[in-house]
Amino acid sequence: MAKIHFIGIGGIGLSALARFLYKEGHEISGSDIKETHITKALKDEGMRVNIPHAKENITDQDMVIYSAVIKKDNVEYQEALRKGIKLFSRKEALKFILKDKRVFAVAGAHGKSTTSAILGSIINGSMLIGAESNQFGSNMRYVKGDDLVFEADESDESFLNANPYLAIVTNCEPEHMEYYNHDLKRFYQAYEKFLNLARVRVINAEDEYLSTLKLEAIRLYPSKDITDISYIVEENRPYTSFRLKDFGSFKVFGIGEHVALDASLVILAALHEGFSVETVREKLKGYKGIKKRFDILLSNDKKAIIDDYAHHPTEIEATLKSAKKFASLMGYKNVNAIWQPHKYSRVLDNLDRFKECFKDVDKLTILPVWSAGEKKVDIDFESLFKKYHPKFADKVQREKDKLKLIKDDKCIDEFDDELIIGFGAGDLTYQLREKS
Repeated sequence: MAKIHFIGIGGIGLSALARFLYKEGHEISGSDIKETHITKALKDEGMRVNIPHAKENITDQDMVIYSAVIKKDNVEYQEALRKGIKLFSRKEALKFILKDKRVFAVAGAHGKSTTSAILGSIINGSMLIGAESNQFGSNMRYVKGDDLVFEADESDESFLNANPYLAIVTNCEPEHMEYYNHDLKRFYQAYEKFLNLARVRVINAEDEYLSTLKLEAIRLYPSKDITDISYIVEENRPYTSFRLKDFGSFKVFGIGEHVALDASLVILAALHEGFSVETVREKLKGYKGIKKRFDILLSNDKKAIIDDYAHHPTEIEATLKSAKKFASLMGYKNVNAIWQPHKYSRVLDNLDRFKECFKDVDKLTILPVWSAGEKKVDIDFESLFKKYHPKFADKVQREKDKLKLIKDDKCIDEFDDELIIGFGAGDLTYQLREKS
């Protein structure tokens, strides 16, 4: 067994790998720039985690794995280089972590975390995903054996190192185009390469690009294969009911046509793997959603507070449709969105779409851009989004069932009885959860 150190161990993707290798028997250490609930959990699980990065954290490890945000001038990276310790990016590390596994890999611009978690509720194997499953209370589940459910990331082509036995692709909408040098051909070729690596392929055949592929695959045609979609609320939690082909009715946690689509891809994959329809129907009941994806933090007869990771216009539009349906079922009078834009480059690349994707909200609040390390760019949100008459705040503040808008350290507004949904991949998720 090896001594392995992770630089950036608190990240959602890297922490899953650390947890998995720890369960495999390796000695794990790691570091990050600040303490988070993930780093605290890793310590509680028995791993040595240091805050912040420091060259003293690099001792006699056999290898060092670093996250995509770590630069080559990082003190730990440089110390490992000086000591001659093997250095691997997360992307490179996947080659040896997954090489002997029977991997059920899920890719796509939207819905891959949800689809992976649903698949993990059916496949009795390990699970590595880029979100925290409410069913398993983690982004990793360890089951001794070869089967492994893996959320495959296209953002840096790391999904090409996923060793997929079975590949599910939810959609191929262009995203992370800065990595692909804004070359659509290269972007789509990466997806085709990923699918060609797999022995079994399950695809959304109505996706604009996937519909053109000639490779052998199990194809889902959502507009005709999924019927009788309806929504129900049980104990203030939403569920989607639908029929799939001639397999009968299914019910899955969540609300929206996209939830039915994600679940249907999983059902077709599971049926191919020999699961009976009744077994799949029963196992779907175990899926409880994932943290930060239509994550209902509060729901009662008067108000709901929901946290959602959506940070792309397509995701926001789909989730807002779900929010409107949930509000109607619960009798909430308004749907209010709090948007924390994620990355200046993403806002600029999709500006026209962002300007239209909030059309279903009653009130819009815009927070400062979560830069994710990018240099600041001046974007005139007030002018660009003026048709929504948005409010601008520095942050939100949660106090039990109250949610306040804070600007210049003062409360400028407080939400009344209604549905409030936060969108973003930054720290908004923590603001919605706790008093800041």
